[in-house]
Amino acid sequence: MASKDLRKRGNFQRESGPKGKAGKAEKKLIDALRKNLDNRIYEINEHPSDFRHLYENLVLPEKDSSEIFNPSEKAMETARKRGWGVAPDFSIKNKKTGKILFGEIKRQDGWVEGKKSSAGRGNVHERMCKLFTPGLMKVYKKKSKIKSNDILPFWVVFEGDITRDPKRNREIAFWFDKFDKNYFMWRPQMSDKELVEHFNKYLKKYLD
Repeated sequence: MASKDLRKRGNFQRESGPKGKAGKAEKKLIDALRKNLDNRIYEINEHPSDFRHLYENLVLPEKDSSEIFNPSEKAMETARKRGWGVAPDFSIKNKKTGKILFGEIKRQDGWVEGKKSSAGRGNVHERMCKLFTPGLMKVYKKKSKIKSNDILPFWVVFEGDITRDPKRNREIAFWFDKFDKNYFMWRPQMSDKELVEHFNKYLKKYLD
C-alpha cells in the first residue's frame, strides 16, 4: 500500500474512531436519548453485547471446513476473545416489557452545496446493510421480542452531510422501502427534539 494511501487510511481511522467525528456523533445521540426518554421506562445501552459471540461457534459444512484455514484450538480461543459477532451502537429497552430496539448511527460526508459530487463517495452507510441479511435479521428479531411485521427490529440514525446528499437520500430510501420509519435523517438544522419525536411517533409503540 502506497504511503499516500496509508495517510488517507490513518485520517479515516482518526475520524471514524471513538475520538473522531463518528465517536462524537454516537455520544451526541446517546446523550439525546438519555436526556429525553423517561429512564424509569427506558434503558439506553451503548454497544450492547447481545450479539458479541454470534457466529464464532458456527459449524461449517464439512466441505467448506476442509477447504479453509483451520488454526489450532489455542489460536482460535485467543482470536475469539474479542468476539466474532456484531456490536450495535446502541439499544433502547423498555424495562417493563423487555422489548428492545437495536440501533446504529452512521455519520458520513455527502454531496452538498459547495462540494463536488465525489464528496458523497463514502461507504459508511453501506455497512448497515448487514442488518438486512437473513441471519442477522432473524437473531435481531428474536432478541428484540418485537413481534410485529410492520417494523424492523433496528433503527438507523444518519448524521452529517449524507443527510442532505441527493444521491444517498434516494439510495437509502430505496433500500428501506416501506420500512421508512426504521431510519432517520438527523439533519444539521435539527435538534434533539426531532430525533425523539420520530422515536415517540413511529417506534415507541412497538416497545410497549
